Amino acid sequence: MALLREVADVKVRLLLLALACAATAPIQAGDDAAAVEEGRQLAFDRKKGNCLSCHMIPGAEEPGNIAVALLAMKSRFPDRETLRRNVWDQTEFRPHAMMPPFGKHGILSEDEIDKVVAYLYTL
Repeated sequence: MALLREVADVKVRLLLLALACAATAPIQAGDDAAAVEEGRQLAFDRKKGNCLSCHMIPGAEEPGNIAVALLAMKSRFPDRETLRRNVWDQTEFRPHAMMPPFGKHGILSEDEIDKVVAYLYTL
C-alpha cells in the first residue's frame, strides 16, 4: 500500500513539473502564435484532432489516459519531422498503433497537421 502511495506521489509531482514547464514553453522560431493557437484548438477539438480522447495534455480538461502524455515533445522528438510523420500516420512507426492516421486518412489537412505539430512542440 505504501508503494502505491509513493508511485502516486511521484506521478503527481511529475504532472506538476510538466504543467509548470508547459506554462513557460517558448514558441519555436518560425511558428507564429496564431498557428500555435490554431494547433491547440485542433488538438482539443473533439471533432478534429481529438488528442484529448487518449492523451493527457497540460492545461486540458478531461484528458485521456490510454496513450502517453504529451509532454516534453522537443526532447522526445528532436527531429520535428519525425513528430509530424507520427501525427500523419503513426502506423509507419508502429504498425498496430491505435492512433488514427490523421494525414493518411484525410482527418486533418497538411496545414492542420503543421499547426498541431507547432502546438505540440510547445509542450
